[in-house]
Amino acid sequence: MRNLEEPNVDNIAYMIEEIKSKLRMASGAAMQATNFSLQKYEDLRDVYEIVASKDKFSISEVEAIVSELGQLREK
Repeated sequence: MRNLEEPNVDNIAYMIEEIKSKLRMASGAAMQATNFSLQKYEDLRDVYEIVASKDKFSISEVEAIVSELGQLREK
């Protein structure tokens, strides 16, 4: 298992790719790791841990996760 304790760009990229894969995001290209700041690392990690802990998601859960990721993106 990857060590996500250290906030760094590689870990952000890893978490974003895992979230996109797990949610089977059709518009995954819109969500790039470079859009997320290290300042939001802990919040992103919280979202990642929620996504990693589940096998299936309802439509409303996916919408909530995508909305949260949108809030974490740099403007």
